[in-house]
Amino acid sequence: MKYASIDPALFVQNRSKLAARLRRNSVAIVHAADIMPRSADGVLPFIQNADLFYLTGVEQEDSMLMLFPDAVEEKHREILFLRETTEHIRVWEGDKLTIEQAQKATGVKTVLWNHEFPLLLRTLGMQADTIYLPINEHVRASQYVETADLRFVKHCQSIFPLHHYERLAPLIYELRCIKSPLEIDLLQEACDMTDAGFRRLLGYVRPGVWEYEIEAELAHEWMRRRSRGFAYPPIIASGVNACVLHYVTNDHQCQDGDMLLLDVAAEYANYNADMTRTIPVNGRFTKRQRQVYDAVLHVFRACYTLIKPGVQLREYQKQVEAEMQEQLLMIGLLKPEDVAKQNPEKPLLKQYFPHGTSHHLGIDVHDVSPPNYALRPGMVLTIEPGIYIREENLGVRLENNIVITEHGITDLMANIPIEAEQIEDLMNA
Repeated sequence: MKYASIDPALFVQNRSKLAARLRRNSVAIVHAADIMPRSADGVLPFIQNADLFYLTGVEQEDSMLMLFPDAVEEKHREILFLRETTEHIRVWEGDKLTIEQAQKATGVKTVLWNHEFPLLLRTLGMQADTIYLPINEHVRASQYVETADLRFVKHCQSIFPLHHYERLAPLIYELRCIKSPLEIDLLQEACDMTDAGFRRLLGYVRPGVWEYEIEAELAHEWMRRRSRGFAYPPIIASGVNACVLHYVTNDHQCQDGDMLLLDVAAEYANYNADMTRTIPVNGRFTKRQRQVYDAVLHVFRACYTLIKPGVQLREYQKQVEAEMQEQLLMIGLLKPEDVAKQNPEKPLLKQYFPHGTSHHLGIDVHDVSPPNYALRPGMVLTIEPGIYIREENLGVRLENNIVITEHGITDLMANIPIEAEQIEDLMNA
């Protein structure tokens, strides 16, 4: 791994919290992510199952965690199964984790090789009354691939057809959406890396540069700081491209007079930042660009007063949209008479602000949380309003990452330039 070692106390604490929520005499089993094929003998880069990483910190394929808090023998209460290094693996892939290394990194005392899993599954499964299994329950989860967790659901039910089964996702989502101080430190590191990359770009962007060249500058800055690279596919969108919410081709040349929307952020130790800034390619805002930019910045600032403990995100979104509607009226994109007779189910502002303002952030960029969960201290979210005017080749979005606290919020990106004057000064320094 590129990043500094994570204190195993984080993973010990996470497992302890989950174990306390399981029914009496229950087993919970979590698998590593699959290595995904590309074509021929190629594979995609391995990214660990977020739940398994949250509970163990292990980034190795073919790994499994079994939790059985009420097991008769203490050694069976936490078991980590790993792929054992063979001579063939050593030659072609390098050494895998040893048992001692895994024990030190995870805090799990019982670490076994994978070939011992089938027998222990049957032995311990017969002692349990309930089996907890995870599947991806994110509201926008992809259903295109049958994951290791999904395959194991079928396998487990074939072995234990009469057991009681429970969903692990609601329990672990409740835990993952509240970040510990150690997790917030990792997120802060990702945000600080993002800051460094953005400041590097402010001295680099100019008319004639290509979007992919900007992408390369960021990749260089972050990878040399021990990041895996981008937290998500980067959006580097100049001109009208900024009006495409998930524009990722990054293959246009930046033109004099255009604005450049940068939805880019670094990853660190599997924790992800998520930042958006919008800057003038030539280093100076036009009057209209500044007008739209200030409108978005006004809504952005208003969000800081609206998002707080106890708030439901859907109610917060309605309040943000009310702020945005006022700004759209002020800059002439909406007319009062049209707003007065609009369909409340299809508000006119949606044509200029079609997305939500905040989402959870953590090991996943769109991190998990229980549905309809009021905001609580320890949650980390984005704030990202935007205005997109296709007919003017102009899109502006601003985004920071914040932590909900007992008394309000803490901004993890407070040091990243955002005021228009700051942007202009740094681009023209």
